[in-house]
Parts: sequence; structure tokens; C-alpha cells
Amino acid sequence: MLTSESRQTDFPSLADRAYLNTAAEGIPPRAVLDALARYGEDRLLGMDGRLKHEVVYEQAKSAVAQAYGLSAAEIGICSCTSEAYNLAALALHLEPGDEVIINDLDFPSGATAWLQPSCAAEARVWRAREGALRVEDLVQLLSPRTRFVTTSLVSFYNGSAVPLPAVLEAVRAHSPGLLAVDVTQALGRIPLDLAGVDLIVSSTHKWILGSHGGGLVGVPRARTEEWTVPAGGWFNLREPFRDREFEAVDSLPGAASFSVGMPNYGAVYAALAGLDYVQGVGIAAIDAHCKPLVAACLEGLKELPVELLTPDEPEAIAGILSIRHPQSDRILHELHKRNIHIMGHAGRLRIAIHGYNTMDDVERLLRQLRGILDRL
Repeated sequence: MLTSESRQTDFPSLADRAYLNTAAEGIPPRAVLDALARYGEDRLLGMDGRLKHEVVYEQAKSAVAQAYGLSAAEIGICSCTSEAYNLAALALHLEPGDEVIINDLDFPSGATAWLQPSCAAEARVWRAREGALRVEDLVQLLSPRTRFVTTSLVSFYNGSAVPLPAVLEAVRAHSPGLLAVDVTQALGRIPLDLAGVDLIVSSTHKWILGSHGGGLVGVPRARTEEWTVPAGGWFNLREPFRDREFEAVDSLPGAASFSVGMPNYGAVYAALAGLDYVQGVGIAAIDAHCKPLVAACLEGLKELPVELLTPDEPEAIAGILSIRHPQSDRILHELHKRNIHIMGHAGRLRIAIHGYNTMDDVERLLRQLRGILDRL
């Protein structure tokens, strides 16, 4: 996908290391660093810089809309996925007797808002079997009381991808609930078809190669009423300075209501540049480049004395592979000494393969991992 020359130009920090940890932190291309510099130059203009910031903000909404299959008017930008989910909880106006469905492969930001004592609804947990979320198990949890179902499209934990069309069909057939999908571990890495999803969220610092501090929210126009957030702020309100007696406020509808305060324009500049970069390369091209790397890595891991946490099912695999070993901390340390970067946490090791990775990266990881395991 990248020539050796373009890889060196766009990602010079990858010259001497195998970086296989995009699921935690993406490596920004030069274009993103240039965008952050442009933000700095515009910021130096003071109030006049806001005009430039607003142009970039609208361009970023259009780029996110293209990725989500929505219009720019259906996009809001907040600070992170955690903020998006907490605001979504406000919008739902949950009551005793309501049910929400979370799952045990999800990142905490998507699950914990519904576990707080202040949440009136009962949280039901859709539990994985053999590393994957099975739709037949979801069906058993759905009921007329289900108000909300949330899941990541691709699990941060083991890379398992949910069969989204089947999930959406099940939710519609067996409940009145709304479906939210976190695409943080998919956006910029695999082609997306999010038609019919009621709420879409993503962070900005992973596969789209942007910076920290952004939450990309999509609310289809048909769901504007359900997802209008009753939060205090000003950027999210109609005419917030008109009534200086502070007697009443009126939230902007839908996605705009998730942007409660001054945008993090630096993250917006970076997100736009990152999205432009990956969309310029082509998400389908990135996926096609990565598939043989993921397959080779999976086959290599299956030959090692480790526990594979990622389901060995082609349709459930995106860009992340996960294994477990009792000496994972030592393995991680030894790999890091060899300038091979993966993620480790609580006995789990996670490998993430993006478009800037090469087969050499995969072979280097497997070779060194095999040697380390032989010596343990």
C-alpha cells in the first residue's frame, strides 16, 4: 500500500521498529502533524482565528459524515467516546423498569455509564462465547423493556467483530430499543456499512491516526428526537445568550446537542487530516493490504504455546489479534527491548495491524515471540 519511500516520508518514526499497537495509539502521518501546526498558526490570530477554526470544523464534520454514511448535519463532535455515552444517557431519560444491554467485550466507556447508581435502568450483559458475541444470545436478552443496546463494531479486547446486520435485525425484531455502535476500532481500518444504526461514536487517536481529544458522533436525522441531549453548555444550545435571565434553555437537535462547549479545535484539525489521509489511500485498499498480514499473524500465533483469545473465524476478524500467556509482562518487556511494540494488560497481549505495517513487521514479531517463548 505504501512504498518504502512514502512510508519513510509519511511515517519516519517507523523506520526501525515494528509498531503493532494502533488499537491503543495510532501513529500520525506527517499530514496530521502539519495540520496541528496549522492549528497553532491559526490560534495565534486570537479571535480572528476562530473563522479558520470554524471552516475546519465544518470540513471535519463532512469527512466524518462520509465515513459514517450520513450528512454533515447529522454529525457532532465532542471530547471523547466516554463523554458521548454519558450525554447519550442523559438523552434517553431512562426510568425504572427500562433495560439496557451492554456486553463483556466492550471498552468501559460504552458500558459503565449504564452501571452507575444514578442510572435508573437495569443493565443486562450480553456475554461472549468462544471469544465472540453470538446474536442468538442477544435475542435471549431483548424484550419490550429494552430501551438501548450498545456494542463496539470491533472489540478492543480481542478484535472480534460483531455481525452488525444480524445484530440490527435482532434488535428491531425483538425490542423497541435503540442501537449504538462504537466504531473506534474500525474507523479508518475496515469498510463500514452503518445503515440503520441509531447512534455512532468513535474516538480520534487510533486507526484514523489523529490526536487525542475528539469524539465523533453520528445521529441519523430520523433519530434526532431520541438523541437530543438535555445538557447545560452553550455550543449545544439555540441562542444561548438571548435569555440572560437564565430562565430556560433549548438544546440544538440531534448530533449538534453532543457538542456542549468550545470544540477542541486542535483535535478537529488532526481528525480531519487523519481522515483525509486514510480516505485518500482508500479504506478498502488498507483492508486489502492488511488481510494477508492478519492471516499470517494468526497462523503464526496458532503455532505458539499461547492461548488465542480472538475467535478463529474469518468473518469475525478485523485488524486486532489477542493472546494470553501467564508471563505476558515479561514477553512484552522483551519485545519492547527489540523495538517491537504491542499492547499488554492483565495477562493479555494484543496485536493491531494497520496500513503502515508490513509483512516484515509480522514476521519479525513472530520470530522474536517464538524465541522469547522458547526461553521461558
